[in-house]
Amino acid sequence: MAVPPARADDSRPSDIELLEKCDNGTKKCVFHPAGDVTVVSGKRETVGDRAWNCTQDQQTSSRTWEHTTGESTSLGVALRTELGTKAFGANFKVAFEASYRRTWSSSHTESETTFINVPPGEVGWVTLAPKTQKVKGTYELIFKDRFHGKRYWYVPFEAEGPAESDPSVRGQQTRAMTEQERIEECA
Repeated sequence: MAVPPARADDSRPSDIELLEKCDNGTKKCVFHPAGDVTVVSGKRETVGDRAWNCTQDQQTSSRTWEHTTGESTSLGVALRTELGTKAFGANFKVAFEASYRRTWSSSHTESETTFINVPPGEVGWVTLAPKTQKVKGTYELIFKDRFHGKRYWYVPFEAEGPAESDPSVRGQQTRAMTEQERIEECA
C-alpha cells in the first residue's frame, strides 16, 4: 500500500515566517507576555578612548564617550526595519507597554564626558554596563484562511531591549602599563 504524499499545507512554517504574516493574512496577531519583566545589567564594556599617563604625576583626563544599546530577540529578527516598525513589532510594543506599564525602546544612546584619575605610569578607561529589560511570551496568530493547514498558530518569543528608566552602571578602571604599551604610547 502506497503512502499518499504529504500536502504542502500540512508542513510547519518557521516561526519567522509566521511572524512575517502578522497583519498580512491574519485576522488576529497578538503578543501575550508571560511572567514579569526582568531588568538586568548588560555586559560591562569599555567606552571612549583610554587615558595614558606617561608622567611621574597623578593626571586627570577627560574622556567623552557615546554608547548605544539595541534590542535583540530569541528568533534573531528585528522588531523594526529602517523604514519603521514591523507589524509584529508594533503588536509586541503595545502588549508590552500595556502589560508592564514600562516603555519599550528599540535603542537607547547615552553620552557623557567622564574625568578619569590616572596614577603615574598607568592607563585608565571608563566602563559602562547598560540596564536591559527582558520579557518572554507567545504570539497568537489567527489566520483568515488556513495557513499550512491551520488557522491558529502560536510562536514562543523572547525580547531584550534597553531599560531607559533604569540607570546604567558606570565605572572607571586603571592598571599599570605594560612595557610594550609604554614604548608605544609614551615614546
